[in-house]
This record gives sequence, structure tokens and C-alpha cells, in this order.
Amino acid sequence: MSRSYDIAIAGAGPAGLAAALYLKRAGHKVTIFERFDKPKPVGSGLILQPTGLTVLADLDLLDDILSLGSRIERLHGTDAHTGRTVLEVRYDARPGRRFGLAVHRAALFGVLYRAAMGEAIAIETNVEVETLETAGRATLVCAKGRRLGPFDLIVDASGARSKLRHHLGDPSTLRPLAYGAFWASLGWRDGFDRSALLQRYDKASIMVGVLPIGRPEHGSQDMAAFFWSLKPADAERVKTEGLEAWKARVISVWPECEAFTGQIDSFEQLSLARYGHHTMGLPAGRRLAVIGDAAHSTSPQLGQGANMALLDAAALSHALARANTIDDALETYASARRWHVRVFQALSRSLTPFYQSDSAALPFLRDRLVAALARVPPGPQFLAAMVAGTVIDPFRRIGLAEFQWPAAG
Repeated sequence: MSRSYDIAIAGAGPAGLAAALYLKRAGHKVTIFERFDKPKPVGSGLILQPTGLTVLADLDLLDDILSLGSRIERLHGTDAHTGRTVLEVRYDARPGRRFGLAVHRAALFGVLYRAAMGEAIAIETNVEVETLETAGRATLVCAKGRRLGPFDLIVDASGARSKLRHHLGDPSTLRPLAYGAFWASLGWRDGFDRSALLQRYDKASIMVGVLPIGRPEHGSQDMAAFFWSLKPADAERVKTEGLEAWKARVISVWPECEAFTGQIDSFEQLSLARYGHHTMGLPAGRRLAVIGDAAHSTSPQLGQGANMALLDAAALSHALARANTIDDALETYASARRWHVRVFQALSRSLTPFYQSDSAALPFLRDRLVAALARVPPGPQFLAAMVAGTVIDPFRRIGLAEFQWPAAG
């Protein structure tokens, strides 16, 4: 690195915190601006894939997150009516001892946030960023005309509904998806596989899932992320029909899930997740880099969102370390992430209707073709690479080597 830069990061989620850690450790001055009054996690659970775990290993945070998460060896889905296996993805279908790590979002946030505090990274809260000006250096323009800066570089990690990305004139918009989900973080119950994401389907309009997510913090109980797909537009109708009616519908699809619905006493315990699809053509411009969901958001079907955000943070830091100027670094960052992002955005967009849609034909094909693909090589290997996030190698172009995974146990 030829010099130290003064860098502002909008957003204190996983993307922003990871970027801040990389950049502060590289010798830059870093300030995070967060719109909430206190940085906090949003959501229930997620799977850290080998891609995201490699980034956390590069940040020396792997042991911290492993101590909180639940190791996932496979994804398994069955048809609610026939019991037929219609999805079976195993990480060990490919060599390398890969696995996923299911975590509570609070665990991932906590590991990154504590590391940021340990690096004395400044975080300013209650800052609603509206846009920026780039005459010379970059100035953040906030609500009520407040101005912050100037900075050498702005990193937009403010999420799917980012306002900053519009400064680049990107014509794409967030396209809401028809289906979302009710989510809840509940106490873990025996009788479910602790090493698998389990799902049950009724066509593509109903999907119930159980994911063991370890503990949000040390000393707390083991938890599960429980989810039920539905259209956000139908949420109020479901609530009007009553909690017991909804529980009965869940149990009719998957009777054993009474172990989780029995923990729900109110719809207030359920969060309604809304999903949208958006991919920036060029996530960088004059003194602005866009990372994470602000640059690319999609449905959670492939579980790549947080993992791609972590890869973005690593790619940006490595680009700044190698380039002589900020402009060169931003060009390198965008190029390094281009094909990995585009491939997985395209895969997610193509596959989502097979699992969340009103179609009758697509789940019919899913239940037969995907099940066959999971049995006949190279199908299992492709599915494992798709879930792991490595259909396109994301590591080489951002200057990382994939972590060598230890054997289980």
C-alpha cells in the first residue's frame, strides 16, 4: 500500500464490519456510520459457507465463530405428501472436507463487532446517509443537510435499499419477489438432525425449514431457525385467521414441527422477511465502492448473501493493497467480484421459482430432476459446489487461498 486513506463506511452489518476490520488492519483510518441508534443484527439464522468461513479465517475470527455455530454437513428436503427425498446436497460430495456453519445472525454480528471494538474502529450512530458529493474528495450528505467528511473513499454497506448506490447512476432497481417467509429463532429440540438444514415442501407455495444455528452468544441455549414461506401480501390475512390456524397448517405439512410451533405464543415472535433481486452492473465509481446487499441482493435459496458480502469486503481490501490509486483499486475490486457475483445471482434467480412460486409445473420438475441430479455424477459434485459458493472460484482473483478445512470431530 502506497499510502493511508481516510475511509467512511455506511452500515454496520457484516459487510461493513468486515470491511472496516480489513481496512483498519491495513493502516487506513476508518469510520463507520450507522443509521440505527445502536449497531445490531437483523434476522434469524444463516449458513456461513466455505467462502464466508475462508474470509473469517483470513480475519483470524474463525475459531470465534466456530465456537458458536452448528456444523452443517448436508441440505435435505422432502415432499410433504409422499415423503420422497427431493433435495439432497452433501458438502463431502467434493474433496476438501468442506462444511457449512449455521449461525445465529447475532453470533456473526457479535464476533465482527467485538473485533471492531478491539481495533478501536469508530462507529457513529443515528446517521442517515442520503447521498454523497465527489468534487475532489468525497463528502457524505445526511438527513437534514448534515455533511460528513471529506473522505478519500466511501464504502456503501448499507443494504439492499441503499440510497448511496444511486449516486453511480445504476439503472437497476430492487425487484420485490413474490414470496418471503415468517422466521423465528427458537430453542433447539431433539428429534431433528443437528448437522443438516431440513426442509419440507408442498409444491412451491409452502416450504417449512429447520436449521440448527448454535448459540447467539456463549452461555446461551442452542437454537434453531424455523421458517415458513408465504407471500408478504398474505401475512395480514394469516394473522387475521389466527395463530392456532397457522400452527395447524404448519403441523399438517410437518407434524414433528409442533416441537417448534409449541414455543410460539404470538405472531410477535415471527419476523416477516421480504426478499428482492438486484444486481449492480458496476458496483464502484468515483471514490465509492458498493458491497454486500447494496450491490447484489436476492432470495436466500442458495444461502449466499452474507458470504458474498464477506467476499466483497476481502476483495476491496486486497484491491486497495495492490493498487497505486483509489481509482485503480475500485476497478480491480469490481473486476475481481464480477463473475462470481453474476453467476450466483443468475443461479439464485433461476432456481427460486422452483422453491417459492405459484407454479405447479416447476415443483413437479424439481422433485424429479433435482433428486436425480443428486444421485448421478457429476450432479452431486455440482450441487455441493453450488451450495458452497465455489462453482466459480471466488478466491484467486481477490488474493485469498481457501482455508484448509479440518476433519470433523
